[in-house]
Amino acid sequence: MSDLFKEQKTNDAPVECLGQRFPSEQARREHYLGRLKETLQDREFRKTKGFPNGGDADILALSDPPYYTACPNPFVGDFISFLGKPYDPSVPYSKEPFAADVSEGKNDPIYNAHSYHTKVPHKAIMRYILHYTQPGDLVFDGFCGTGMTGVAAHLCGDRAVVQSLGYRVEANGEILAPDREDGRAVWKPFSRLGVRRAILNDLSPAAAFIAHNYNTPGDAGAFEAEANDILSQVEAECGWLYETKHTDGRTARINYTVWSDVYLCPECTSEVVFWDAAVDRSAAEVKDEFPCPHCSANLSKRSMERAWVTSVDPDSQSTERQPKRVPVLINYTIGGKRFEKKPDDSDRRLIEKIESTPVPYWVPTENVIDGKEIGRLRSIGVTRVHQIVPKRANWVLGAYLSKCKNPRLKLAVTATLLNLSWMYRWRANGKGGTTSGTYYICATPQENSAFNQIKAKIKGLSAVVGGSKNILTNQDSGSLSIPSNSIDYIFLDPPFGSNLMYSELSFLWEAWLKVKTENKLEAIENSSQGKDINDYRHLMTACFSEANRILKPGRWMTVEFSNTQATVWNAIQTALQEAGFVVANVSALDKKQGSFKAVTTTTAVKQDLVISAYKPNGGLEERFGRSGGSEDSVWDFVRTHLKYLPTVKIRNGDLEFVAERDPRIIFDRMIAWFVRHNFPVPMSSQEFQAGLVQRFVERDGMVFLPEQVSEYDKRRMQVAIAPQMEMFVSDERSAIDWLTDFLKRRPSTYQEIHTDFISQLGAGWKKHESKPELSELLENNFIQYDGTGDVPSQIHGYLSTNHKDLRGLEKNSPALVAKAKDRWYVPDPNKAQDLEKKREKALLKEFDHYRAFTGRRLKEFRLEALRAGFRAAWGNKDYQTIIDIAKKVPDEALQEDEKLLTLYDLALTRTEDGI
Repeated sequence: MSDLFKEQKTNDAPVECLGQRFPSEQARREHYLGRLKETLQDREFRKTKGFPNGGDADILALSDPPYYTACPNPFVGDFISFLGKPYDPSVPYSKEPFAADVSEGKNDPIYNAHSYHTKVPHKAIMRYILHYTQPGDLVFDGFCGTGMTGVAAHLCGDRAVVQSLGYRVEANGEILAPDREDGRAVWKPFSRLGVRRAILNDLSPAAAFIAHNYNTPGDAGAFEAEANDILSQVEAECGWLYETKHTDGRTARINYTVWSDVYLCPECTSEVVFWDAAVDRSAAEVKDEFPCPHCSANLSKRSMERAWVTSVDPDSQSTERQPKRVPVLINYTIGGKRFEKKPDDSDRRLIEKIESTPVPYWVPTENVIDGKEIGRLRSIGVTRVHQIVPKRANWVLGAYLSKCKNPRLKLAVTATLLNLSWMYRWRANGKGGTTSGTYYICATPQENSAFNQIKAKIKGLSAVVGGSKNILTNQDSGSLSIPSNSIDYIFLDPPFGSNLMYSELSFLWEAWLKVKTENKLEAIENSSQGKDINDYRHLMTACFSEANRILKPGRWMTVEFSNTQATVWNAIQTALQEAGFVVANVSALDKKQGSFKAVTTTTAVKQDLVISAYKPNGGLEERFGRSGGSEDSVWDFVRTHLKYLPTVKIRNGDLEFVAERDPRIIFDRMIAWFVRHNFPVPMSSQEFQAGLVQRFVERDGMVFLPEQVSEYDKRRMQVAIAPQMEMFVSDERSAIDWLTDFLKRRPSTYQEIHTDFISQLGAGWKKHESKPELSELLENNFIQYDGTGDVPSQIHGYLSTNHKDLRGLEKNSPALVAKAKDRWYVPDPNKAQDLEKKREKALLKEFDHYRAFTGRRLKEFRLEALRAGFRAAWGNKDYQTIIDIAKKVPDEALQEDEKLLTLYDLALTRTEDGI
């Protein structure tokens, strides 16, 4: 592991900070704290979106400006001015998207030092940063979590870590990646060794605080020594909290205590200690059903009610109704050996004494917030923060915090809180732990020793204290105090729909830090906050729009996506497009370990997806504005877009189909570009396809620029099988696409097509989409050879290739005509345009039926008719029709269709803006 601290100076040595010199670290800190204190007095500053909930004193107590403030950071502009490079359009920059799938494990000590709800391993992020940036470039992460993007940016300057990724680093700092050329292994240069600087932001004060400790220089040895010294003082004062007696009367130190919930038997109303009745330690199992120890009635946890106790809480001074819980097992150490015992009278007396005594230090006793996940606690009587943690742990944490003069030492509290809470589960197999992503307290929680947990964490936490001088800000990513066109690369791992309730999950940490998330602008779906998928999409659009504003033209943003729902996937794509980004590639990211939901849900995606999107260069935007959305603008966009697409994708030695080079996908990207700029699309799909053939090069169903195709051809010669695009038929449009691919390869009769086509209309068909008849699809989109005239070239080529007896025959040969008769084939562009116009007219006629529909919701419809109608209404600037028809479409159907959703969302925006 890299030594992150080798360049650090002692606290009394002169330091330089953003171009200013100070006699010591303390002088630097006092100077910037003074400036931050003045800024906090500004009422307008406090109106910054996402400003956290906390008093000035608490914000200042956490902050270490200019690199970290527990609020919007007023020094970010200074950081960029000092370290950034202004955007210069004359400086060439050209990168294909990082198209390779990435797999990185989570067993790195840096990664594991502090838990978080979800995070991407820093070594995975390093691959993207190395690909897209050069030393000294500025990297931004607007949902930074624990700050792994900043760690990755710093370690791009560490030779050993870069080499651990499988790269080669030359003496001059040039970085080479393994590749294959002409069947042999080669090394190709792609980057340079050197630190990149990161600007990190998160709405959560807890996340920003943790990230600060990963990303700001510090003395690891001093941190460890000071933290251990404080812990020793606390242990000398409070060690009695975790004492028990060995069998010979000697005093021992408790490692953990297992507690058990107490229930009432529904038959005899006697109390049932769950541990005694249900836990079979010899078999290492917890029984689902068990007899009542009093009346032998057959019981289960669900069939019983909890036993409750009501008493005055000495810490909150309020009367509280709590679930009854009793200690059932103590694990302790004496003489270097571990033992177990049932709690005896002296143990119970000690617990009673502790529970009845107020903690002599500050601990958070405020009410637990409402929420989807944290609301689970209320059902079991946990209504205040300190009730989430056992009394002994509260006592020790309070004592430890009271002695922390350096705010970074508070990291030991946040790092251990979950393992010290009642949410830590005892398990019969000995592998205890908490359930990530929720607040769950089981029937047999394990109360761990606060001393053991903190002591174990201090060593690991020293790994995170240090790193590059990255800068942290704590605010809404949809409203950033960052100059436009100043960032060289963006990596985002944002919230995805209702996957995780971040502000709820961070609440326990933030209650102890005294600064909490302002969640009004938190980009999630959350019924407690009154946010649905539309709110989520609009919030993400604001965040992506800010990302687009601050990113330099022509540069890249990587978005890590983790959600199984089509609605969320479409919300992300729509938000990206509305913000001005163009998607160029989607690859896989395997983090080697799924979350609880990801590995237990039947529809779970085992690998996260990584979206590569670019901000079009300024030249394209200027030319588009001048040409006013003409046909030339179409081909200008396509030429520019093709430059950003991967030329080849290799997986396990095989050549993959580059989906973004499919003509249909390119057409969709072009449509989205025109729609976002509020220009009508100047050509039909068939006109577009015909134009592609004339202007660009086609290979294996993919479109290339002339200067790109030679590289593809070279790779193609090295593999035996051409790459194939995977087709999933889920609606009328994809059914037409499937038929197009099928008939291009094999012009066929109705009977020959029917069996394969029916097999495609399986479980993946969209719920509200009416299933079309094959005959209707063929009639409206393809041409059938009726035996009159010469056999079409497409059919002739197929038959002469696959039937030896038909080779060399003229196109009007009776034998060839007989074999070709009644076969359907893909029309040439000119005839296809006529078919498309005919089909468009029929679709708009059907759309008129939807417009005339007077019911509340359309139960079944053709998505193609809706798409055609929305496009026509958009072209006519009839935004109200789009909005009115959208209200008749089930929300699920609207949210799961990217094309409808984009036009609907923009129609709403145009209506609200009065355009």
